[in-house]
Amino acid sequence: MKFDPIYMFTVVMPQLLWALPLTLLLTISSSVIGNILAVPVALARLNSNPLLWIPARVFIFTMRGTPFLIQLYFIYYGLGQLIPGWMMRGYPFLKDGIYYAIFALSLNTAGYTGEILRGAILAVPHGEIEAASAFGMSRLQVFWRITLPRAVRICLPTMSSETILLLKATSIASLVTVYEVMGTATTIRVDTYRVYDTLIGAGIVYFVTVYFLTRGLNWVERKLNKDRMAIPVSGKPVAAA
Repeated sequence: MKFDPIYMFTVVMPQLLWALPLTLLLTISSSVIGNILAVPVALARLNSNPLLWIPARVFIFTMRGTPFLIQLYFIYYGLGQLIPGWMMRGYPFLKDGIYYAIFALSLNTAGYTGEILRGAILAVPHGEIEAASAFGMSRLQVFWRITLPRAVRICLPTMSSETILLLKATSIASLVTVYEVMGTATTIRVDTYRVYDTLIGAGIVYFVTVYFLTRGLNWVERKLNKDRMAIPVSGKPVAAA
């Protein structure tokens, strides 16, 4: 069928906007869980014990070296076959694809962010760590109060880009019966045979969402990196080059 903008904005777009909260839920929950998991992954990667850094390196290479679609299918169909039938009947949520999608997205995020965080930890100025140790802080206190916050601020721009990629990766969750924006668009397309209306509508929703998410992440980056602002001769702070 021919593209009909009136049909797209009056019929398709309201349904896609109704599915947008599920897309944001997938993004936020996976980002939070994945970034939390990235901390032990990065620490294991930096550890000299081969029992820690080898599994961490294999995990990172697996998450970064295989397509996310394979990871999602492996978790959704693989775990589904391993879970006993009585657990499926007793815990109906195990049949819901959204939990498998969050699990897969979180692991994927942990693999990417773990490597990013590892590099950021190595980039923390050693003088700041020595100064914290001179104040009598233990190694654990130095890590939680100095090293980790500083590393997060260093890699925040890269982590923001990963969050944007994560938002767009949630569209793949539609392949495991999760009716977020792309899943809803696919359902409308199959039911109505309207390709352009649904795909263009979904593209608009993703574009606007990414725009506002980018602005929000940029604001957070500016707030957390105030001390990295350059002070010119005029005395007015400007962003450092």
